[in-house]
Parts: sequence; structure tokens; C-alpha cells
Amino acid sequence: MRSSNARQRGVYEKQPGSGIWWIRYMDASGRLRREKAGTKSAAILLYRKRKQEALEGRKLPEKLRSAGGPTLREFSRRFSQAIEIRSAGKPRTLQFYKEQVKRLLEYDPLANARLSDIDEALIESYVQHRSSDFVRRLTKKGVKISAERRVSPSTVNRALATLRRLLRLAQEWRVIDRVPRIRLVAGERNRDYVLSYGQDKTYLEFAPQPLADIAILVLDTGLRLGEALALEWRDVHFTQNGSQCGYLQIRDGKSRNARRAVPLTQRAHDMLAQRQAAAETMFVFAYKRNNVPRVDSLDHLHAKTRETLKLSSEFVLHSLRHTYLTRLGLAGVEAFTIMKLAGHGSVIVSQRYVHPTPQAMEDAVARLDNMNARSLESVSMDSAKRVGSGSTDQGAEVLAKRTDTRTDTALSWLSVSH
Repeated sequence: MRSSNARQRGVYEKQPGSGIWWIRYMDASGRLRREKAGTKSAAILLYRKRKQEALEGRKLPEKLRSAGGPTLREFSRRFSQAIEIRSAGKPRTLQFYKEQVKRLLEYDPLANARLSDIDEALIESYVQHRSSDFVRRLTKKGVKISAERRVSPSTVNRALATLRRLLRLAQEWRVIDRVPRIRLVAGERNRDYVLSYGQDKTYLEFAPQPLADIAILVLDTGLRLGEALALEWRDVHFTQNGSQCGYLQIRDGKSRNARRAVPLTQRAHDMLAQRQAAAETMFVFAYKRNNVPRVDSLDHLHAKTRETLKLSSEFVLHSLRHTYLTRLGLAGVEAFTIMKLAGHGSVIVSQRYVHPTPQAMEDAVARLDNMNARSLESVSMDSAKRVGSGSTDQGAEVLAKRTDTRTDTALSWLSVSH
């Protein structure tokens, strides 16, 4: 006999324990539907009714057929407008979301689906479709499709992350009341290339300007490329706040955690001082009329330098920042300091750069041991002073009794163990 608590297919509570039940089913046209039913028994009856209607090919009532809210294509306009307002000063962010929304809308089943109908199955269908696509590159003759290279997991994941943010925003605006679970594709490759000091020196000798100076700054401060390019001379402080070589004030960036002060090394200080002496614009790395180099132009210069030196293709411009943070970790800097210097949003990100060596762990325990010894010595001296002065403090007597008890216990344990 089936238990009354047995799970009923197609019937669920959106919020467990709320007592409000919903049904989930496919209508006669094959579209996924959700309806609010009320009690569990009412939901079971309604689910059976809708399944029977679907089997008979009967259409739903007009009010149900028109329900479901906007499609992804329709809502994407509202989403894009929100991104333009929230990221008005971040052209690269705007371009990123514009490109990712375009990729999502290329898949018609997803683009034409109502937001309330987007579920895990439809998202998986998009993943399969997008993963089978080929890489497209923009050339002087237009878009060129590679017949050999399929899009990488990281490319698919960027689109999925955009879809997740779009749906969460829709939920926040109460357009939908559930965001499906979106699982990222496995196999994404992280670029963890770290320059050795020998490669560092050779690269800076061969890199043209302004790439060489930008590379010095990122290698010695860990700034993101966008932060370095947005740097103005008013953000550069050579001798203030007791800093030995000065510091940079980052006023804006990827997130609110990006706002920070970053100390300069001697090499970075000297490079900036030399550039300031010949500066004609408000931006540190601008040339004429405050024109700042474009990221793709720097990428091109970097790629040519890398090929000349026959360095790994894994060495990208972001590797300069990764090298700085890795060197901090190897120097024994703890995760919270790395988080502040890097402008990370969470210490979890910073922890990947911390690699405690056996010697570092030995030193840490030795410091703890010394601190414990000093503290116990201080407590013993205070107790001796109280006893010597003839104090009858009750707390001291209790402490003495506890010490005697612990000593007796330890002696008993030693006699048993031997």
C-alpha cells in the first residue's frame, strides 16, 4: 500500500513546509508548465487532470496559455538596460554581457522560451548545442569559423554565468519565482602560468612601450590590466603616509573590494617617476590627447613578444598579476594581506596563492610555543608575588588546588603508562 507521505510525481512545494503545492507538467504542445494548486491533495488531482488533457490533445484555458511572463529574448532587453546603468563606467563589462547575451539568443529554443519555462533540461540542451559549436574569430574579412576548434568549456561557462545572473535578476524583480540550478561545464582550464625571474627580465627587455612599463607595474603591484590603464597621475603618491616608495590609490575597479591602496616597489617607483617627468596627459599610460592603449592592442604586442622569446602560449597578460600574487605567497604573506593587496572579494580566492612550506609551519608552531611559554611565565610570576605578599585571595587558593590536582593526575598517568 502506498504511504500518504510518498513522493508524488509532478507535485512539489516551492518552499518546503509552506503548505502551498504546485504542479509541473508538459502540455499538449510539449511546453513545460507550472501551476499553483493549493493543498497537496488538490495538486495531485490537478496534476492528473492536466496530464489527461495533454494525452487527449486538449488546449489549456486561455488565461493559462498566455501566462508565463516574458521570453528570454524579450527580457534580455531589460537585462541589458540594467547592466548599462550598473556598469556605466566599465566598457569591457558592457561588451562582455552584450556578447554573452547574443550567444544565448542564438539558440532559438532558449531565446523563445518564457523565463518561467527555463529549467535544467532546457539549459542542458543549450550546453550540448553550444559545446558542439566551433570557434569564431573576427578578422579583417569578417567572422571566420574554425573547422577544427570547438568552443572551450570556459566559453560555455561564461554564457551560463550570464544566464544565471539574468534569471536571478528576474527573480529579484519578481518576474519569476524560481531560478533553475545551473551547473557549469567541467574541464575549464585556469591559466596559472608564472614567470620566473629570468623570464621576467628578458620579457621586459624585449617588450615595446607602453607594454614594458605596464608589465613592470602589474608585476610589482598586481593591478588588473583595466586598473593599470585607468590609472591617473592624481592616483600616484610617491612619498606620503610614511610609505617607503609611495603607493597607488585605486579608486574604482571590478568590485567594491577593488578600491584600495597598493604600495610601490622601488622598480615601479622609478618607472613611474620617469614617466611623470615626460607626462603630457592626465593618464599614466596615455599617449596623445589622453588616449589610453586598448587591451586588444596590448594583447597583440604581448603575443608578438611572447612568440619572439618562444615562451608558452599559456603566458597571457593576466599572468603578470598571477605572478605577483604567487610571489607574495611564496614570500610567506598570509591570505588576508594578499586579499587586500589584490582587491579580491573573498579570502577564498587569495588562499590559492598561499603555499606553506614545512619550514614555515615549523616557524609558526615555534612562535606559538614561545608565546605560550611567555604567558605561563607571566602567570607564574604573578602567582608567586601574591603568595609572597601573604595574600589570602580565594582565587589564588583555587588555582593552587587545581595545579596540585593536575600534578597528581599526571603522576598517576605516568605510573600507569610505565
